[in-house]
Amino acid sequence: MGHCVASTTIANVLKANGIKPAPDRASSWRTFLKVHWEQIAATDFFSAEVWTPRGLTTYYVLIVIDLSTRRAHLAGITTSPGKVFMAQVARNLTDACDGFLGGHRFLICDRDGTFTPGFRQTLEDVGTRIILTPRQAPNCNAFAERFVLSIKSECLNRMMIFGEAGLRRAVTSYIEHYHVERPHQGLGNQVIEVNRESGTGPVVCSERLGGILKSYRRAA
Repeated sequence: MGHCVASTTIANVLKANGIKPAPDRASSWRTFLKVHWEQIAATDFFSAEVWTPRGLTTYYVLIVIDLSTRRAHLAGITTSPGKVFMAQVARNLTDACDGFLGGHRFLICDRDGTFTPGFRQTLEDVGTRIILTPRQAPNCNAFAERFVLSIKSECLNRMMIFGEAGLRRAVTSYIEHYHVERPHQGLGNQVIEVNRESGTGPVVCSERLGGILKSYRRAA
């Protein structure tokens, strides 16, 4: 156009429109997820009411989910999610041989005080950075929140649970169903882990937990 525009003019235009200069410009949450997609996991607690010899008892279940594959992991079940419990969970998740967070640079979690400083430090010591969601912003942890909604509505809310062993069995059965039998819209209606080829025979039904969880496939 034949005009020279000073850098200060550009900066002033950006400032007038509420846009910070590039070095200080914060990226959006969506951009962060897109850039680091295969290196992010998310975690969340949910509670379940369980019948025990002491009566109805509240248990807390901690799950971790890989955002790119949607694989879910049961990190722990307890009635008291305190420092000792969380320290052991952190060690398990970061185990050099089979820790679920191996290869993950980021873990999304909310600001619940249950995620203790010791828990966070253990993860950060091995290179997994904790990303805290903003207050009152559950959509920033949408994948973990969605898994919790699914396991409750499809499984736990439809059964009476007796003892910690019963709760663990229900959760692990659902995770297996979630991985190998349940189609996922976010994955093009495919299952997470394909462990058998589709046949050409009649449609058969597979059941878990007495029929609470069902899946259908063609027999070989």
